[in-house]
Amino acid sequence: MQAEVINISGKKTAKTVELIDSIYGAEPNDHCIYLDVKQYLANQRQGTHKAKERAEIARTTKKLKRQKGTGGARAGSMKSPLFIGGGRAFGPRPRDYSFKLNIKVKRLARVSALTYKAKNNGITVLEDFSFDTPKTKKYIDLLKNLNLSDKKTLIVLGESNKNVYLSSRNLERTKVVTASDLNTYDILNASNIVLSESSLKQIESILK
Repeated sequence: MQAEVINISGKKTAKTVELIDSIYGAEPNDHCIYLDVKQYLANQRQGTHKAKERAEIARTTKKLKRQKGTGGARAGSMKSPLFIGGGRAFGPRPRDYSFKLNIKVKRLARVSALTYKAKNNGITVLEDFSFDTPKTKKYIDLLKNLNLSDKKTLIVLGESNKNVYLSSRNLERTKVVTASDLNTYDILNASNIVLSESSLKQIESILK
């Protein structure tokens, strides 16, 4: 699959690149995508939720009323979950939500996500660029030149560029990552993906 390379002004250059079929034209596997996204979201959870159970509540354990003869149920402690202010029954406890996923499954999930984007014309190849200083206005102008200012975008760089990252940090509907940090969730969460020229070879080396 041939793709034209665009510069930061939004104009086509004389260069073209090959988007290999093994990554951008593969047979998608929806279940692998589901597992990879599920793992990504699970890893974002802190798991610090906690509710006090009856053993952790500081309330009296004096018997409230006599055992029999009241016509009601037995009650032996104000810590019971049945009373207001009592401990919670089977409340949440701190836990780790992360789980293991095979590398081949994660690789296939990313390939499947990139294939879907390529089929929907959601991939743009951008000439390598850099900013001299962090400037959000420059980044906004870049998105306007690419006709992506009103879309959720993901820009993939070949290597970390602090100025580009800082220029995009204050904007809600865009994200900048390196090819080594590319994940299935970010690919699917963006309407359009902008791949820099230098990122293509790195993506191929990782996913091929």
